[in-house]
Amino acid sequence: MHTNLSGPPLRVAFAGTPDFARAALEAIVAAGFTVVGVLTQPDRPAGRGLRAQPSPVKAWALAHGLAVDQPQSLRAEAAQASLAALAPDVMVVAAYGLMLPQAVLDLPRSGCLNIHASLLPRWRGAAPIHRAIEAGDPQSGITIMRMDAGLDTGPILAVHPEPIAPTDTTGTLHDRLARLGASAIVTALNRLQAGERLDGDPQPQQGVTYANKIRRDEAQIDWREPADVIARRVRAFDPFPVATFQLGGEALKVWRAHGDVRGNFAAPGTVLRAGPDGLEIACGSGRLSVFELQRAGGRRLPVDRFLQGYPMASGTVLDPPARPD
Repeated sequence: MHTNLSGPPLRVAFAGTPDFARAALEAIVAAGFTVVGVLTQPDRPAGRGLRAQPSPVKAWALAHGLAVDQPQSLRAEAAQASLAALAPDVMVVAAYGLMLPQAVLDLPRSGCLNIHASLLPRWRGAAPIHRAIEAGDPQSGITIMRMDAGLDTGPILAVHPEPIAPTDTTGTLHDRLARLGASAIVTALNRLQAGERLDGDPQPQQGVTYANKIRRDEAQIDWREPADVIARRVRAFDPFPVATFQLGGEALKVWRAHGDVRGNFAAPGTVLRAGPDGLEIACGSGRLSVFELQRAGGRRLPVDRFLQGYPMASGTVLDPPARPD
């Protein structure tokens, strides 16, 4: 629970969309702050039937009696008026997906705080967890930032590092960072509740990188690349969009793999070994050992079981990646 040293609990407006944000909203409510309203993205088609599905934040908020609004944009006067009517002391933003115009940033008495899943200024933008793993970073973390009009450029209030393990996927790291972000924002709100000013420190000018949104075509494995680069992408694109390669025109998903860059064994994309002992594929440098595969519509299978139903011969050359339209 929060430390109530300055009157009634802070009135918190919350803006977020995916599970990462849901964890923070849940923690804020559990800490006893008054969530006066929740903003989240409009429902999107999902699943086989492509029916409109509520975001994880919306589903949790409605289940716990919180008011939810889903504006297409926060630039509209009506959306800003609705938010102003909530009279929030502070707004917490986590993976919301919409830019906040200056009028919204200025609305809460104590400003807008953002939970960002990187150690800013590294990996500003949409996909910081994916990009940190893809780049081979040794650590990630959570930054609590006071928002300004730029893209993740505001003053830093707190930084919470988190090591990236050699086996981490975007999924496993995401879950740890979601819990870390939830705890970190409650700490920041407790500081505000206690009457502390949270101005933050300007971000360094050095070390700025941008985490561009993940495109599906990036998941196609290019065997000309080094084995360790491909292996990092397999982990970075788990659980979405999942690394794939083509054989006979069929896309096969790679869920687990390890890269060994020592030596050049054959032309990139050549199957070096396929059988009960595993699957090894030549890369631009080194080889990729594949441990888990999946066909379209099938289940994820250990590679030995997969090859029982989908045999590959040593010397097979895999299809080159398809070019995006």
